[in-house]
Amino acid sequence: MQTFDIQITVTQDDLDHLNHVNNVRYVQWVQDIAEQHWHAKATDDILSDYFWVLLSHTIEYKNPAVLGDELTLKTYIKEAGGVTCLRMVEIYDKHSEKLLVTSETKWCLISQEKMKPARITDEIRSLFS
Repeated sequence: MQTFDIQITVTQDDLDHLNHVNNVRYVQWVQDIAEQHWHAKATDDILSDYFWVLLSHTIEYKNPAVLGDELTLKTYIKEAGGVTCLRMVEIYDKHSEKLLVTSETKWCLISQEKMKPARITDEIRSLFS
């Protein structure tokens, strides 16, 4: 399993009325790291031919994050076949390494030309293995 990691720091804008990271922000981060991973791995030709749409999203909140916390977001493809893939995202406190959030999202590959689902090619699958 090949992971793609980014680091972020919790800002005031990330907080809810309880001074914890808002659950909507976690959802945004899950989407953001998926997009960053795709753009970091895919070639310009692949990016011009395909894009992903989100089909389903499950998120489990395990521990809160607060202002100033430094977080590590990790993502990887759990499985890919047909026209869909399952992507995992884990969010950790950078210093304690405590797991804060896990997420599993199901994505569908779409052809830019036909605007319809496209089979995941071996070339695309190999980007994430």
